[in-house]
Amino acid sequence: MQWLIMAAIAYQIITWSWVLFIVYWSINAFRVKAVAEHQSWAESLSYRLPATVGGALLWVQASPRPLQTVITPHNDAVRLTGAVLCVAGLGTAIWARRTLAGNWSSNVTFKQGHELVKTGPYRFARHPIYTGLLLMVLGTALAGARLHSWLGAGLLFISFWIKLKAEEVVMLRHFPDQYPAYRNEVKAIVPFIL
Repeated sequence: MQWLIMAAIAYQIITWSWVLFIVYWSINAFRVKAVAEHQSWAESLSYRLPATVGGALLWVQASPRPLQTVITPHNDAVRLTGAVLCVAGLGTAIWARRTLAGNWSSNVTFKQGHELVKTGPYRFARHPIYTGLLLMVLGTALAGARLHSWLGAGLLFISFWIKLKAEEVVMLRHFPDQYPAYRNEVKAIVPFIL
């Protein structure tokens, strides 16, 4: 009985973290600068497709039997760790989004009056929104425990990596002096490591 209560609490925390993320992002999507340059929709498929499939796998409950294979232990400590990671990721993503302010975009773009932001969480990672999202994804996969969740997490990581590489090409083109130095000083998504 206690197992069911702890599992329900962990899943509620994770679910509400994702709901808060979506609500926050939806509200703030209108508070951005005008786009000066963007990649085509076809170009964006390179990261949108794995993100869509990865997101579906992360959350799907009804999947073929092999995808239901349990990968991580099904216990309270693991589920609560997943919930804590999800909340920490939400906090990181919101902090990064607030710091980036009007420069943010869900697409690979360059904004009018775009600034190279190196404050707040951008002191520790060049793409801290992805850091936060990956913490949320890791927490969700950990609590989900099954192969489909971990495959989804892997595809989401690949999607974010493809997108951040495209963003870096744009940043290098528009900030040819500042961005290379920033890139040498600060890791992409995992502070001091990656």
